[in-house]
Amino acid sequence: MIDYFDPAEFRAPARKEPCRLYLISPKDVGGDFVERLRSVVEFDCVAAFQLRVKDVAEHELARLAEPLQRVCADAGVAFIVNDSATLAKRLGADGVHLGQQDGDVREARALLGPQAQIGVTCHDSRHLAMEAGDAGADYVAFGAFYPTQTKSTLHRPDPSILSWWSSLFEVPCVAIGGITTGNAKPLIDAGADFLAVSQAVWGAHDPAKIVSEFNDLLTNVSGS
Repeated sequence: MIDYFDPAEFRAPARKEPCRLYLISPKDVGGDFVERLRSVVEFDCVAAFQLRVKDVAEHELARLAEPLQRVCADAGVAFIVNDSATLAKRLGADGVHLGQQDGDVREARALLGPQAQIGVTCHDSRHLAMEAGDAGADYVAFGAFYPTQTKSTLHRPDPSILSWWSSLFEVPCVAIGGITTGNAKPLIDAGADFLAVSQAVWGAHDPAKIVSEFNDLLTNVSGS
């Protein structure tokens, strides 16, 4: 764990505060990506960044992660590793995001400790979300709410699942899947604590411009 980052910034029951942005990396984080990331993490709306890179050996991924983790730490943004609790442990990451096939929350907690942020993909399932909450997950993720190019999806929940979750549970919920500034408002209104966004930001010529637009949207809608 990076000692000058306070994970409570991300751990707090954020639905009582304005909805914030949870950035997910593109598949390629080489080249100038460090600077692209640096250009967006200073915005107030950015709460977390997830390193989601597939088919790369762990040693190489750890090498790629180092400068990205530093950028996040400098900005006070949570650095989350996708899929692998062991890689999160190796990096001293702020947490791990687990898919349904990526391991058990309790095992990840035992490995990473009580301060780690552990999130779980729950698709469109209330049952999976309640199981994750019972197991000690720090957040649950629902989606994909809209068509997405980032990954193939079989589930398309209704935004009402966010309202249901937020009305009953303190554990924050993340909305994911094809989210843009043009379609995010119904998810914010429904109770999403975080919007997980990838292609809308990294697919743009100017990621900082898009995050600035998200920043304005989240401030205006959440504060209304």
